[in-house]
Amino acid sequence: MNKHPTRLVRIDVDGVARWGMLDGEHVHALDGSPFSDWKRGEPLGALSGLHLLAPVLPTKIVCVGRNYPAHAAEHASEVPKEPLLFFKPPSSVIGPGAPIVLTPQSQQVEHECELAVVIGRRCKDVTPEHAWDCVLGTTCGNDVTARDLQRQDSQWTRAKGFDTFCPLGSWIVTGLAAHDVADLEVICRVNGTVRQRGRTGEMVFSPAQLIAYTSRIMTLQPGDVIMTGTPAGVSPIVDGDLVEVEIETIGTLGNPVESP
Repeated sequence: MNKHPTRLVRIDVDGVARWGMLDGEHVHALDGSPFSDWKRGEPLGALSGLHLLAPVLPTKIVCVGRNYPAHAAEHASEVPKEPLLFFKPPSSVIGPGAPIVLTPQSQQVEHECELAVVIGRRCKDVTPEHAWDCVLGTTCGNDVTARDLQRQDSQWTRAKGFDTFCPLGSWIVTGLAAHDVADLEVICRVNGTVRQRGRTGEMVFSPAQLIAYTSRIMTLQPGDVIMTGTPAGVSPIVDGDLVEVEIETIGTLGNPVESP
């Protein structure tokens, strides 16, 4: 696995998904797999002219609730003593530029900007000290949530699981160490206005702790995603909005909002 900081993308080339790497504003094919050894391949074109897909297709998306104390407080909830885990289904994943499609089942769909960690190799029963050895890289995520359904249901599968409710991207940044992501600014903008602003240093449980904790429950596979929680400021999104998640060092993920 390449250890140098690199931005990896997945792009649609004539209807076929291909891995690539960014070199400035141009994309080169990945010769090999991002989950093993690879090198730079043939040029595929300028980033601006390519169709970016979600940067990974996970077998599972493990999410963490109330990992920022201020977000727990805005919902009058206690900070958990252990990570509060839930799932989003792989069918909820979309890439940059793809629309978040609102559901008629909910009258209150909200954004949740998050640092997302992409697992790079099989991971089981690791310690926090060794957890980052299992990471491919990090990307931006949006844990879109039907808040009214979350309050109504005793568990969160429906509220979190609708198609298009897990935007990821725009790329995976590899080669960062655990300390490199320990205190990054995380922002959500809606139509250019900042709605959420926090720092990863505010997390109750660090990304490495989350990986280790999760790996003691379930085996994490290459490509799996851990969503690390959201800062305070979550609020509704409506038809016509543009939602942007920006994370310092990582990049920006933008998605329009549409009615079905």
